[in-house]
Amino acid sequence: MARFDWKVSVTRDRTDAARPVAPELDVRTSDDDLTLVDACRAGRRDAFDVLVQRHQRQVYQLCYRFVGNHEDASDLAQDVFIRAYRGLHTFKGNSAFSTWLYRVCVNLCLNRAASRRPRFAAFDIADRPDSRVERADTLLLRGERAAEVRSAIARLPPKQRTALILRVYHELPHEAIAEIVGSSVGAVKANFFHALANLRKLLRAQS
Repeated sequence: MARFDWKVSVTRDRTDAARPVAPELDVRTSDDDLTLVDACRAGRRDAFDVLVQRHQRQVYQLCYRFVGNHEDASDLAQDVFIRAYRGLHTFKGNSAFSTWLYRVCVNLCLNRAASRRPRFAAFDIADRPDSRVERADTLLLRGERAAEVRSAIARLPPKQRTALILRVYHELPHEAIAEIVGSSVGAVKANFFHALANLRKLLRAQS
């Protein structure tokens, strides 16, 4: 995985005043993200370092699925952590930190993809979701040639692309995806099912 240094930009751009250091805490051994978030808010920069180390692989992989190349994915991942660091005050703790971080990541990736998206017609179908189709097509996607799949995924409408990436490649349940994207579980299931069906059509056209 490509490496990045989020600290450089944060140190250069950060303008907030220094805050008291959190009570004695060995952040290196803490397995609780919320404790690390609280420590970071109290001025413990090393606490956010641990959060970066813990989540950078998943964030990078998610970025890569959206943009399809390592250089842009690395830049995006760095931007995700910078944005997350600056926006920690907006994290209310009502969901897992990883869910909130995924939301930051998805929004940033969709904004980047929208600015570069080629003009393709949106695909849609009217069939009802079928869990048997989901399982079969998920296995199919894992076996397809990576370049063809990335090309096809890039042509999906944003909601379908997001649902597919989070479900297939990050193996998140529909409920978790709904929380990340701020949608209903039913809408996520429909978008995912439509994405699978549209990918079948796109991959057949490429073969």
